[in-house]
Amino acid sequence: MRKLLLALAFAATPMMAAQGDSLMGITLVQGKGGQSLGVPMQIVLLLTALTMLPAILMSVTPFLRSIVVLHFLRQALGTQTTPSNQVLVGLALFVSLLVMQPVANDIYHKSWEPLEAGKINASDAWDLATPPIKTFLLKFAREKDIRLFVELSHSPAPAKPEDVPMTALVPAYVISELKASFQIGAVLFLPFLIIDLVVASITLSVGMVQLPPVMVSAPFKILLFVLVDGWNLVIGSLVRSFN
Repeated sequence: MRKLLLALAFAATPMMAAQGDSLMGITLVQGKGGQSLGVPMQIVLLLTALTMLPAILMSVTPFLRSIVVLHFLRQALGTQTTPSNQVLVGLALFVSLLVMQPVANDIYHKSWEPLEAGKINASDAWDLATPPIKTFLLKFAREKDIRLFVELSHSPAPAKPEDVPMTALVPAYVISELKASFQIGAVLFLPFLIIDLVVASITLSVGMVQLPPVMVSAPFKILLFVLVDGWNLVIGSLVRSFN
């Protein structure tokens, strides 16, 4: 998470350098490793990063796929608000941290440690932090989706995958993850849908119209999910889908 907060500061430094030693009246100060952002600008960037952090977390991490699949699962079980949204968000968050740990470690060692030691400046740190993120996004973004956003942004066709701009790669990753999560959700729905159909057919054939079929099938769906150790299977499959 600290890396995500620092990324915006890294991105802002080259822009300030290009415009001179100040931006909107806020100047660069001289530090041990060269010029660095003044305290007022650091506060502005920190507050901006905190505002954008939820969107970044949901868009460019496995959180997106995890939370959509978990919501599909809850809908298929028919348990309404159980587990609660807070539980699902917390579970999706820790799954995302587990999957992103190698990427975060790579960024920390290649980018943040040299910056902290004063060996590189913020611009160089951003350049070193971008490749691991790009590698992760390229692994799961479909070529068709990348091509779509490259065309929509009127950017030149990249010669190799590493040349894909982040402005096209991030939205391509998002819609690729949405497609993957909907596919997983559809597969999760099928066994529970069969139970609903069987229960509905039986209740209607015996004339039990007073009790909704969904209420009758709910215990059977929960029992099936518990017997097959559903949470273990779902979370295990989610994490393995990112390997």
